Amino acid sequence: MSAARFQASGRAFAQISRFYPEITAFRRDLHAHPELGFEEVYTSARVREALKVSGVDEVHTGIGKTGVVGVIRGRSTRSGRMIGLRADMDALPMQEENDFGWCSAKPGLMHGCGHDGHTAMLVGAARYLAETREFDGTAVLIFQPGEEGFAGARVMIEDGLFDRFPVQSVYAMHNWPGLPAGTVGINRGAMMAAADRITIEVTGKGGHGAHAYQTIDPVLVSAHIITAVQSIVSRNVRPIDAAVVSICAIESGDLGAMSVIPGKATLVGTVRTFSARVQAQVEQRLKDLCSSVAAAFGARAEVKFERIYPATINTAPEAQFAGDVAESLVGARNVDRKLEPSMGAEDFSFMLQKKAGAYLRIGQDAKDGAFLHNSRYDFNDEILPLGAALHAGLIEQGMPLADAAGQSELRIAASAT
Repeated sequence: MSAARFQASGRAFAQISRFYPEITAFRRDLHAHPELGFEEVYTSARVREALKVSGVDEVHTGIGKTGVVGVIRGRSTRSGRMIGLRADMDALPMQEENDFGWCSAKPGLMHGCGHDGHTAMLVGAARYLAETREFDGTAVLIFQPGEEGFAGARVMIEDGLFDRFPVQSVYAMHNWPGLPAGTVGINRGAMMAAADRITIEVTGKGGHGAHAYQTIDPVLVSAHIITAVQSIVSRNVRPIDAAVVSICAIESGDLGAMSVIPGKATLVGTVRTFSARVQAQVEQRLKDLCSSVAAAFGARAEVKFERIYPATINTAPEAQFAGDVAESLVGARNVDRKLEPSMGAEDFSFMLQKKAGAYLRIGQDAKDGAFLHNSRYDFNDEILPLGAALHAGLIEQGMPLADAAGQSELRIAASAT
């Protein structure tokens, strides 16, 4: 295994680096055996086995169907503190086009977003924390299923995750090919947008294409709706707010029937926003606009607005603290504390609706320019020790032992101001 091309410091990074080959082999095994949301049977079994071998105190399975939770108690638990760390486990329904030895063995399935790496980093942290236990409190390691559109975080919460493990705060990180390896990005507010699905059903009156005057053409109406909805952001949402409205698919008629005007058309798209106010504004404007445009042509349009994932919003003190932990590993110049939010979505947002916490991005460099959800994407194994050490640092610095508690309390108090 080659050495990492970046510098990091600290006891955790040094110790975890010693078993870098093992967590790399673990990551690559997961990559070769991808599983979709709530089907992570093999992945969950491998995680459970790894946690038990690492010596964690408790391993709980079947939370949120295929979710796994590991519990590690520190050298002391007098503080009563409990911090959660979350990694997602599921893969994507896409065909991999790589040719390395750990390429997906399942046609049509691929770890195209790096969840194999996220899982391996948290397993690496588990091994280190169980071996050292240099903290006062309880670490809760959450291996979550179904992030890719299945709302696995919500399912785990509904299955009693935070009732059984009442953490005071929770943290997660995601690899980001757009950042260099050895860097970390975070901010004190929105990290990712809410993701909503819109379905617009347009009903007209079908007929012969040669006698269009006898019809109410839903394809024509749909075209005007597609154009009109582009005005929602530019003419209704304040420029200082952020929103995206995209119509991504339309289905109507029969490609083999060139002279048949259909009676219906269906449009599907997505809305992305950061605030509940803007989200509600866009929803109402969509419904009003589509209905009015359709009515102008004598047609009807019904909008179904489905709220899939809420926005991922970091709480400021925890974001500041996580940035401090990252800085202790890679230095201030390698931590971007004002990272630009992404209009993508993440179901860790459900956890942040219930608990204080923060979501971080860990740089990994894009291999051959392959970004997330690309058929040639692969996780950069060089950052595995860094990600594991960052997880461990959130535990050790968030729940310090008595001899380090004074400095930690000062740092946390400063972060909250």
